Amino acid sequence: MIRKATENDIKAIAAIYEDIHTEEEKGALCIGWQRGIYPTESTAADSVAKGDMFVCERDGQVVAAAKINKEQVDVYADGAWEFPASDEEIMVLHTLVVSPKAMREGIGKEFVKFYEDHALACGCPYLRMDTNERNKRARTFYENTGYKEIGVVPCVFNGIDGVNLVLLEKHLK
Repeated sequence: MIRKATENDIKAIAAIYEDIHTEEEKGALCIGWQRGIYPTESTAADSVAKGDMFVCERDGQVVAAAKINKEQVDVYADGAWEFPASDEEIMVLHTLVVSPKAMREGIGKEFVKFYEDHALACGCPYLRMDTNERNKRARTFYENTGYKEIGVVPCVFNGIDGVNLVLLEKHLK
C-alpha cells in the first residue's frame, strides 16, 4: 500500500536512507549519495512537513519512500526537454528509495505506477525526474519503465559536489 507519509514514518524512511548508505559504502550499490549529507533524516522530515512524501508499506513496515511534487530541481532549467510543458503540467519524482531488504520485489515499479497515476490525477501528464549518472541500476530501471534520458547536467546536488545529474522525462498520453 502506498500512502502519504506521516511524522510517524520519518524514522523508518531515515533507516532506509542509512541502509542504502551502508550498502553503498560496502560497494553493493552505487547511488552517488553521501552519508550525513544527502539524504538524511531531515530530508525525510522536511518532505513530510511539506506533505509531499509518500511511503510504501508492506506487512506494517515502510519499505520504500519518495517525494512527489511539482518542484523542479534548479538545474532542470538547463535540460533539453523533449516535451515543453508549463510548470502546472509537470510532476516530479524525487529520491525514490526501496529498502535493500525489499529490493527486487516489484516495489519500485509499484511506486512509479503510483507516481504516474498521482500525476494524472493532479492534471500533470508530463513527468520529470533525475538520478546520478553513476547510478546504473536506477538508469536501467527508469528506462525499462518508459522514461527517456534527455541529458546530463554537471552540478552540486543537495550538497554533493561533482554530480553529473541525468535528467529523465516521460509524457503520459
